[in-house]
Formats: sequence, structure tokens, C-alpha cells
Amino acid sequence: MNAILSNNPSRGQNRDLFVGGRWVKASRLQLISVNNPSDGSVVGTVADASPEDATAAVDAAASAAQVWADTAPRARAEILRKCFELMTRDAERLSRLISMESGKSIRDARGEVSYAAEFFRWFSEEAVRNFGEFGLAPAGANHIVVKYQPIGVSLLITPWNFPAAMATRKIAPALAAGCTCILKPATETPLTAYALAELLAEAGVPAGVVNVLTTSTTSQVVNTILSDSRVRKVSFTGSTEVGRVLLRKASERVISPSMELGGNAPFLVFDDADLERAVDGAMVAKMRNGGEACTAANRFYVQDGIYDAFTDAFAKRMEALKVGPGVDETTDCGPLVNAAAVQKVHSLVSDAVKMGAKVVCGGEPTNGPGFFYPPTVLADVPRTAEIAKNEIFGPVAPIFRFETEDEAVGLANDTEYGLVAYVFTRDLGRGMRVSERLEAGMIALNRGLVSDPAAPFGGVKQSGLGREGGHHGMLEFMEAKYIAVDWRQ
Repeated sequence: MNAILSNNPSRGQNRDLFVGGRWVKASRLQLISVNNPSDGSVVGTVADASPEDATAAVDAAASAAQVWADTAPRARAEILRKCFELMTRDAERLSRLISMESGKSIRDARGEVSYAAEFFRWFSEEAVRNFGEFGLAPAGANHIVVKYQPIGVSLLITPWNFPAAMATRKIAPALAAGCTCILKPATETPLTAYALAELLAEAGVPAGVVNVLTTSTTSQVVNTILSDSRVRKVSFTGSTEVGRVLLRKASERVISPSMELGGNAPFLVFDDADLERAVDGAMVAKMRNGGEACTAANRFYVQDGIYDAFTDAFAKRMEALKVGPGVDETTDCGPLVNAAAVQKVHSLVSDAVKMGAKVVCGGEPTNGPGFFYPPTVLADVPRTAEIAKNEIFGPVAPIFRFETEDEAVGLANDTEYGLVAYVFTRDLGRGMRVSERLEAGMIALNRGLVSDPAAPFGGVKQSGLGREGGHHGMLEFMEAKYIAVDWRQ
């Protein structure tokens, strides 16, 4: 067994910090409890990093930076490929860990692990394709050489809803590019991040290349890292409000930002859509991870001619879902992450009902233990309801009517967000026409799933900056260096 793993004093569900390739005690004595949303039980504890611990992590990442940047792309690729293989080997253990700390259904957790592992495989292949550019300057006086170099020490901040996938989607391209990093996972779901740290070490990632910190004082720790002159990149997935704060902080030292922020995804169903396919897509787009996803469909706009049939069929599918503990093999929809999430979701439902929306199924929170909310469909929702303006982050589908294509596009674009949009129609011309008009970074046309490690993931407007995945993902962690070359004697 890898020496790092065998010497880990906190193996199991109680974790120290992972800094410089070692498990180290935090300078603070208190611990952060990790709770299972299915029943509120404590499933583990993690260390609580201080600003001093953050500086130690930057020290480790900076010390390893040059050696890792100088490591041959093929060697980096082989290590990333090994990470993929180890995640695949340990898929069931990781799935159960994710389900336990996040509450998501075990089937969703297995899907996440498979998706998360693919980022290691994809970027293992991209690591050896860091090709530059070469050409003659238009004036003919010199040649233009462009090479891409690692941007440097990177801070990666991930949310609780996809604890494995959000981490690998950032770690993999950073390592492929030749960058070292500090991962700060959410305190709701940190155990998965530490489990990944173990796998990375086993795969041969050198000490200091990846460091993991958990903290109860996020702003202090993050500000310490971003104030350090050795840090050159911050990649964040989370709310738009927090993203704005990080952008302001990054601007103080002109640190390169990548921001994957909030969403309010429209789901458009035209009269000519294949009804069964549209409902299948709606179930995926709405209920992946129980609706707790930035890509979740939030506003269902359905044309008059298919409205009733779609609403009835969709509601029957939603009502048939089994709500229960995430680790139960028969569970379709697990709990929300905490009590505040349940309260927020029910507040949006209550506001819509007060304004005239009809509850087709669900609509009332479940009594504890656990933070459950039933799959809910609301029909004839007023366009002025709060649920039309806010990201729901739960298993609730508000359905609105529209008549014309122009009306549908206008309603879909009537939001400050622009992450993803869904379109269902048999008319490919209309589908492409509408897709081009929609203000979103990603479009799912006749599909309920848009995420793919090989494609650029990201939004426009208040949904973020930059892209993750595809070849674009590695470029986010690189700087283009232009060299004007004149080799004439």
C-alpha cells in the first residue's frame, strides 16, 4: 500500500488536512461534523483549517509547482489515467460515501462517480495535446510562435451537490496543464474530497501537487490564499452572489478567474415535440440529483397544443418516484441537503400557489427525520411568481404556457442567468433556430442531459466566466506566451 495511505492517522470517516502529500493536523483543535441529510446522523468529522493552514497549503503547492510544470506531458497523462482506473476500481465505495454525506440516491451517486472519473480519462488524453501555434507575421519580418504554459498555483472551490464531479472537473485539467492546486470543498460534503486525495496519492500524484483544506471560516481561508502573490488562478463553482465576491477579491491581484455560477434553466416543449421523449428528458433535466443541480430545468414552458398532455404525463412520472434515504437501493429521490433548503423550496411553492398555481402532485414537505421534499409539479403558474425568477434547487417543476416561438424565446431569455436551456421539437430547423437565439452557454436539443467531459461546460450573463471540460478546460489553466522569432543571420 502507498506509504501516504498507510500512515494516514485519520483513515475512515474522520479526516485531517491533506497538505504537501501528508495528512496533517489543523492548527485549530475543533472539528467540523459531516451529517447525513437522510436522517441527520453524524457520519464523520473533518479538520477545520485556519489562515495559517492555508498558507502552509500554498507553500506546498508553490514548492511542487516547477517540478510538476516540468514533468513531461506523457508522465502527467499516465498519472491521470491511473486516477481514472482507481476511481473505477473504487466506484462502489465512493458512491456510498457520496450518498451518505450528500443524501443523493445511490443510483445518482453511481452516475456521478462514473461521470467524475471520466474527467481524469479525458484530460489524461488532453495533457499530451498542448500544441502551440506557428506562423509568419503578416509583414514577413518575423515568425510568430505561441506556446501555452501552466498558469501556476490554483485555488479550486467546489460545492456540495456533486462532491466528486466538481472536484475532478477542476483537478484534472489543472494537473493536465501542469498546475499545482489547493482544493477547498464544501463542508457539507468534504469526505469525498479527502477520499479523492487518497486515490490521487495512490496514482502517483507528487506531494504538494494537490492539497485539500476544509474550513468553517471560508472567507478568511480563501482571502489568505487569494492574497498570496504565488497564487495565479481561482476556479469556483457555486452561487452568483459568492462568485461576485470572489471576483472582487481576485481583481485586487488580477488573478485569473473561472466562475461556474447560478442557473435558471428554461425547458421548452413545442407542440410538435415527441411527447414521450419530452417527458423522459424532463425527468432527467429536472430530477438529476433530486433537482439540486445548476443545470436542473427550473422553468417549463410548454406550448398550448401539448400543454395538458405533457403536464399529465410528467406529473404521473414524478408522482411515481420513491422518496427515501439515499443509500436505499429502491430510492429514486433522496433528501435535500439541509432544513434551509426545504424551507426555501416550500416558500417558492407556497408563493406560486397563492398566486393561482395548481398543485398537480406533491407540494408539502415530509415530516422528519431527514430533509425530504416530494417531487412536485405545478400547473398554470403565473409568470410573475417568485419561482419563475429564482433557482429552485429542489424537485419542483413549475409549468407555464406559451403560444408562439417568439414568445417562448422571450420568456426563456427573461432572466439574468444563462447556463443551460432545453428544447424539444421534431422540427430540426426550429430547434437550431431557437438554440441560436437562446441566451445560454449550453443547449440540450431533444435531450435532458447536457454535461459531457468532452464538451465545454459554462454559461453566459450572470451564470459565469470561462469553460470547463473539452479542450477549453485545460486552456483555463494555461497562459499563452507569444515569441517573435527572427532567425535570419
